Order: sequence, then structure tokens, then C-alpha cells
Amino acid sequence: MNLSDFDYELPESFIAQTPAEPRDSSRLMLLGKNTGEISHHRFSDILNFINSGDVLVLNDTRVIPARLHARKSDTGGAAELLLLKRLDGTHWRALVGGRGLRLGRTLALENNISASIVEELADAERIIKFSRPIDDLLHQTGEMPLPPYIHTRLVDRERYQTVYSKDEGSAAAPTAGLHFTPDLLVALREKGVSFASCTLHIGLGTFQPVRAEYIEDHQIHSEWAHLSAADAKIINDAKLAGRRIIAVGTTAARTLETAGILSEGGDPAEPSAPLTACPWRPVVAFKRETNLFIYPGYRWRVVDAMITNFHLPKSSLLMMISSFATREIIMNAYETAKREGYRFFSFGDAMFIA
Repeated sequence: MNLSDFDYELPESFIAQTPAEPRDSSRLMLLGKNTGEISHHRFSDILNFINSGDVLVLNDTRVIPARLHARKSDTGGAAELLLLKRLDGTHWRALVGGRGLRLGRTLALENNISASIVEELADAERIIKFSRPIDDLLHQTGEMPLPPYIHTRLVDRERYQTVYSKDEGSAAAPTAGLHFTPDLLVALREKGVSFASCTLHIGLGTFQPVRAEYIEDHQIHSEWAHLSAADAKIINDAKLAGRRIIAVGTTAARTLETAGILSEGGDPAEPSAPLTACPWRPVVAFKRETNLFIYPGYRWRVVDAMITNFHLPKSSLLMMISSFATREIIMNAYETAKREGYRFFSFGDAMFIA
């Protein structure tokens, strides 16, 4: 398929700059994945659309306050680091901002910490070695790595975290989960909804536009993911009983589908390979990197319904949900959302595709 098939016009005024308050007051589009039928609600109404026995799967990753300001040690010039992934106690993969940030350059940060560029990667990515572990620095002076289309300062850092986040490691939030409040989660549990957790530490590659003219040629970034044996059992028991598995966000969906491919003995890098699913074990527990790229033509194995936000043009996330419904249904839903004044992207409104 062509990249242009996943492009659409979006005036900047549609991009949400601040999160909804309270969280569950955001709007919710209910979309039939087979019919394309659309209705409009508030996110708190999702209690009416999730059934007793359904399993909500939450990505419990927590965003690192990973944007650090620095100075070049030799000139004093300004520099910026956006940490993407911890490699060990002192080494990180990062995006750098500033001129002349090449191999061997040393930067000065607060708390008498220095950082050296020890490897140059593609574009602005570098491997950085810090003079000591920087956990304290991150939590004292690190800033939340908000997407570049958000220009309004975030006063409360927790508003770019889900209320159930616990496993720190992401460079971005699993934004579909930002709509949930503790009270809404309690109400769902009291209704008889089950919960399972997974972890996928989100890298910036998830949100970057696809640039390959033919989307099949796109190489998606790998991200670290984990599904525990206990959570895999919750999901398997529900699938075998005919109950729905609802992914909260594309990252949870990617983790679940990775677990489904691995259950078949397959490779997430080759998801279209003809394999036979085990009827007694739809998913397996795992802990590894995943580079699963889901786009139209993909065979869904695990996820029955999905909660998601409205995604950027030409993004792999838009391609994923176009696979879950169809491209025509999704693009029509996006045009409807624009006509109805929905807010888009990370702090925007939500869609429940079922």
C-alpha cells in the first residue's frame, strides 16, 4: 500500500495542547469495526460499552522525565538530551539537540555530572555515557518529553502518566490510558470487568511518520515488551471462554499480538508467515524486544476491541488501526471527528473500536 493512503489534512487548531480535566471528561467516539457505525459520547460512558467478563489490558509503563538541559564543556554552548533507552547503569541511547554534538564531545549537566558522546547513530541519535548513574538527576531536573506538537507547558507531570503507570522506561506515554480515572477503573471492576497488565516501553519511533513510499518497506523501531505468565493466563482463560480482550492503546495491542505470534512459534518480524495457533494457548508470556509492524493485511490473533486516540497522518499507529477496522472505515471516522470538533493526538479525545 502507498504511504499517501494514510495521509489526511489536519488544521493545527485540532491538536490538543492540554489534557482534559477531569481525565474521563474527554470525548469518546464509538466505532463499529465491521460496520463503520459511529456514535458520540464522553469517555466516562465507556462503562456502558465494556461488558462483565471482558478483559481490559493496560500498558503499565511509566514515562521517564527524560529531557535534560546541558552545556558543552569546552564552549559553554547550550545542548539538550532526550533519553530514549537505558542501556546499562551509565549508558543511554538519546536524541541530541545542539550544534557539533559529535563523537567525543563532552557535556556538563547539573549535580556535577558529565556526559560523553561515545557513539554516533543515525540522524540525531547518539550513545551517551554519563559519569555516574543519573536517576536522581532525572527526577530532580528532568522534563517530561512531550511531543513536539504540544507547545503549552505541562504544569503537573502526572498528567502525562496513566493513573496505573508503575514500570518506568518509556520515552512517551501510552496516551489511550490517560483517559482513565481511579474511580472509573473501580466502577469497571465492580461491573465484573477483568484486568490484565503488560509493559511496552515506548520509543519515539512509534510516533514518527513513516517515510517509505510503500509501507511494506518501512522498518519499525524495536521496543522492549513484557507479558507475565499470570497476565497471560488471565487472557488465555478469557479467550477460551469466548470473552473479549480489549487493548487499551496501540502499545497494549502490539504487546498482545506479539504474544500471539510467539504462541504460534512465529517471529514478530514476519507476522504474515502461515502458522497454526494453539487453541489452548492464544498467548504466551514473554520478555523481549518486539519489532512487530501491523498494517492492513495483518491477521489479528488476540485483540477483539481497542481503545485508542486519534493518530498522526502517515504514522504506523494509523496503519495499525486501519488494519483493525479497514482503511476506509478509519479515514471516514477521522473526517467525522474533524467535523464534530474532536481533539487529536496525545492529549486529545478517544475512540473505542469494537
